[in-house]
Amino acid sequence: MEKKEKKINTKEIFNQSNTITIVHQGQEYQLRITKANKLILTK
Repeated sequence: MEKKEKKINTKEIFNQSNTITIVHQGQEYQLRITKANKLILTK
């Protein structure tokens, strides 16, 4: 059985914010949109 890739539009998850927090295996990561409109993921 093939696993399908899930696509999420940044407009849906950021919802007028520049930073979101993602929790993965108990660790928190910040995903943010830069002034140059790039995505940066930091721990």
